Amino acid sequence: MSEMNGTQPTCDVAIVGGGPAGSTLGSLLKKYNPGLSVVILEKEKFPRDHVGESQLPGVSHICAEMGCWDKVEAAGFPIKVGASYTWGRDNDCWDFDFFPEEKFVDEPRPAAFKGQRHYTAFQVDREIYDDILLRHAEELGVDVREEVCVDEVLHEGDRLTGLKLSTGETLTAKHYVDATGAVGLIKRAMKVDSWIPAGLKNIAIWDYWRNAEWAVKIGIGATRVQVRSLPYGWIWFIPLGPERTSVGFICPADYYKESGLSVEEIYNKALSEQEDISALMTSATPEGKLQSCKDWSHLADRIGGENWFICGEACGFADPILAAGLHLAQSAAKDLAFTILEIEHDEIDEQWLRTRYNDRVRKNIDQHIRFAQFWYASNGEFSDLQGHCQSIAADAGLSLSPKEAWRWLSQGGFAEEDPGQAVLGSFDLKSARDVIDYLAPEGEETESFAIDRFNVFKFDLGDAKEDMLGVPKNGRIIQTKCYRNSEGKTLPMVGPFGMTIAALQGSSDLAGVMNGIKNQIIKNNVPADRRNPTLHQAMLALEAMISQGWVEPSLDPKGPTLNRQAEWQPIHKSAVNESIHSKDNG
Repeated sequence: MSEMNGTQPTCDVAIVGGGPAGSTLGSLLKKYNPGLSVVILEKEKFPRDHVGESQLPGVSHICAEMGCWDKVEAAGFPIKVGASYTWGRDNDCWDFDFFPEEKFVDEPRPAAFKGQRHYTAFQVDREIYDDILLRHAEELGVDVREEVCVDEVLHEGDRLTGLKLSTGETLTAKHYVDATGAVGLIKRAMKVDSWIPAGLKNIAIWDYWRNAEWAVKIGIGATRVQVRSLPYGWIWFIPLGPERTSVGFICPADYYKESGLSVEEIYNKALSEQEDISALMTSATPEGKLQSCKDWSHLADRIGGENWFICGEACGFADPILAAGLHLAQSAAKDLAFTILEIEHDEIDEQWLRTRYNDRVRKNIDQHIRFAQFWYASNGEFSDLQGHCQSIAADAGLSLSPKEAWRWLSQGGFAEEDPGQAVLGSFDLKSARDVIDYLAPEGEETESFAIDRFNVFKFDLGDAKEDMLGVPKNGRIIQTKCYRNSEGKTLPMVGPFGMTIAALQGSSDLAGVMNGIKNQIIKNNVPADRRNPTLHQAMLALEAMISQGWVEPSLDPKGPTLNRQAEWQPIHKSAVNESIHSKDNG
């Protein structure tokens, strides 16, 4: 343990907050460096209740890396294959699935984390889930201190010097982390401000119900979350188990104030007026623990200082319509764990690592907030909130044209969030595009993927220079090469992006590019069962590169165009043209 100002710190890492962000951070620190002394300070005694039960598939992968996926699976939480919405231009119900229902194979539970379970998520009872994560961190050697409050954050300038605890002691550390969620204890002490988008100042009201019906049952314990619009807000319906369901209502804070109704009155009104939800709750009884809170999206101006970091919801929060709360919290915790571990290795410039963490996590949250703004501004079902939705669009600088929305989102970094795939926050490029197309105003023309419309792809780096980016992997931040241009856009030179760049440097016509990518897949020894998904990601990488201006597409009317239906055919060393078809023969 290193010395600080001539004194020995009490621990290496002091984490304030034992929720999913804090426990994920602690577990990964101990997994990859068991010698680190890590303390989690938690003001409450677990298990304790908490809202925010619906997950995205990325959380499952993080739990698997932590080593606690089997414990979560053994708890018997419902498997989330996706969500069902009434949202958009019509009152029709539509589904957004992570994994196709028709391909979901019924299997006994608890099951292993493999195959189809890589593409699904959980709907968790947070009282149980959060306790599993905290106890897991404790088993790995984290010093978990429950019912201990931080009474004062001691600091000199931008450097923390200690935490005064309710036990009377002062805890000192080499690294301090604020994982206190909306409380933002260190964040407030260091006077870090947050941006709050005016249009996403909502309130959430919820209760838990016994014996509500599941709207959809898929195999053993699988279902979809239900999201239902009303003229003045929306309802979530999240089964947490055979008998318990979380049912909540979201509406703008101003609308609630102007309604003149109490929290209980507006909640009951919403549930009674939404026919789908009402039908599921005919025989259900509430637990009688109606709760409410402000549910405001926000983004901290910075998420770190000289020897401290902010992690989880204290960094920022995006509206729950995207169900990204736990994903944002736990993915930021994973990134921070790897950042602190890398600082301890002392092989990469520490300020570079701190800046990378700040920029990467803040950008991820910002993209979620922007996507939420598009969802709200595009919901024609909000008949009582049309003025509110227009103000969201204006505040975000949004046109409701799907073409403009796509340009606005894709410029935010599909090529930058994860060099392993073309993603925007929690959404891959295709998923985000599907949602934008569905929410497009009636009569608005949508634009298909460029890789479907063009067949010549000219790679152009412009004024870009070689630079470095950090890829989190196996407890390390791996510095890899990238291109960065004067606009600040980054193009990774690894993973599917690297394969696509190599293919583009060898050919510009569609057949040549496709063959080049397939050759790269073989050259990189991608396992047979991962070749088709890798090809899929490489094609999405090409689409992302077009969106960001790295590739100029054009159409040769005499040449073939892409048939993405065939892209899922097996890739063999002899395969060259199975994903190409002629415009002449369809």
